[in-house]
Amino acid sequence: MAQGYRRLRVLRRSKALMVSPRHWRARLVFWLGAIAIGLVSAAFASVADMAQQVFERITTGGWHAYIPLVLTPLAFVGFAVATDMHFQGAQGSGIPQVITARHLHEDENRGGYLTMKVVIGKVVMTVLALGAGASIGREGPTVQIGAALMLKAGKIGRLVHARGLILAGSAAGIAAAFNTPLAGVVFAIEEMSRSYQARTNGIVLYTVIISGIASLVLVGNYTYFGTYHGLAAQTSIFPGDWPLVIACGVIGGGFGAAFSTGVLAITKRIRRWRNIAQRRRVILVALVAGLVVAAIGVATGGQTFGTGYAQARGAIEGTALPAEFFLVKFIATLASTLSGIPGGLFAPSLAVGAGLGSTIGMALGTSIGLAAVLGMAGYFAGVVQAPMTAFVIIVEMTDNNANLVPIMATAMIGFGVSRLISPEPLYHGLSRNFTADALRKRRAQTANSGEPVAVS
Repeated sequence: MAQGYRRLRVLRRSKALMVSPRHWRARLVFWLGAIAIGLVSAAFASVADMAQQVFERITTGGWHAYIPLVLTPLAFVGFAVATDMHFQGAQGSGIPQVITARHLHEDENRGGYLTMKVVIGKVVMTVLALGAGASIGREGPTVQIGAALMLKAGKIGRLVHARGLILAGSAAGIAAAFNTPLAGVVFAIEEMSRSYQARTNGIVLYTVIISGIASLVLVGNYTYFGTYHGLAAQTSIFPGDWPLVIACGVIGGGFGAAFSTGVLAITKRIRRWRNIAQRRRVILVALVAGLVVAAIGVATGGQTFGTGYAQARGAIEGTALPAEFFLVKFIATLASTLSGIPGGLFAPSLAVGAGLGSTIGMALGTSIGLAAVLGMAGYFAGVVQAPMTAFVIIVEMTDNNANLVPIMATAMIGFGVSRLISPEPLYHGLSRNFTADALRKRRAQTANSGEPVAVS
């Protein structure tokens, strides 16, 4: 009798929710937020690609090849200063800011990194930086944009689960950026939350699906790196190809850890150095970084400018990259990351990994296409220390299900090697800086008010 009464109450409550205007308004706003993420992500990708094409056109042929020696450093300085003055919180990838926003308790602190002003600054500055030859990607910024759009939708619809909404927006950003819905979900669980919470899994899945549909309306269904046959489609053979798996995992993880450790250590020094004459030193850091990126790009015939998508795709198709490509792209990406301009790491990291795999493949005399894919898995897992995200995103991007096990193994080896060298994950290490900035700002605002400061 009691059980039947409880069931009746649940049915009545469900019926009341189904006809509640407030309930449907919240859902409608949630759906619109998810759609907005898909549409904005697709538009962002299109404009970013056009910016790279413009840069290639103005720097191709004769003396035009030396234009970056002036354009890139000056652009880096301008973008770093503009970001520091007008778009605080838009620097770098954006993923550390989203991690910080999920861990801060107050909406005011979250809003500092996930506002529409930051979204605008992120899009504009990333596009302009790509148009100036920066070795950055748009995928990390899309995570911050997605989180901000979903948080804004939640506030309009009076949805209370801010952390769940941020997580969902982040997942939708990755899914829409790469057209990899499964990787979006895995990224949200493994990298953004470092846990699986049953009460937010529905929000994440719904957001990824709806934003994915919106993105498909604009760009159609596609595989990020295409679908290949022949050499690039070679299936790994056990045990013959497993020395390649081990080599890509160990070397890729080592270089990934070197990148992560370098970014964290140098960023810490730069932050301390900027405490005195901050604006002048922002300019100096950006200028040096821009000169490094420009010099490497000119010396390599433009190979290291931009996301590195074309080079990575060529390697996956079986075209060997220059043996030194991965190293010069590594340095260009490191300089771009430290410069203080907005821009992500995903695409350049995949390019570095593809170049590393190509070099290892040539040394071992194996398939360049297979080696490039495995190099991407080992290096990317080493940089972000999120092996599940690494192998899922690479399998989805390359439509390479036949090599799922070796890609998984390479990613896990890369992760293990990276963790031994660099115990602190890159994005979570960087997020500590943004958390400290947010709390410092909050303390300054409440210094004379007597209000308690919420600490995450």
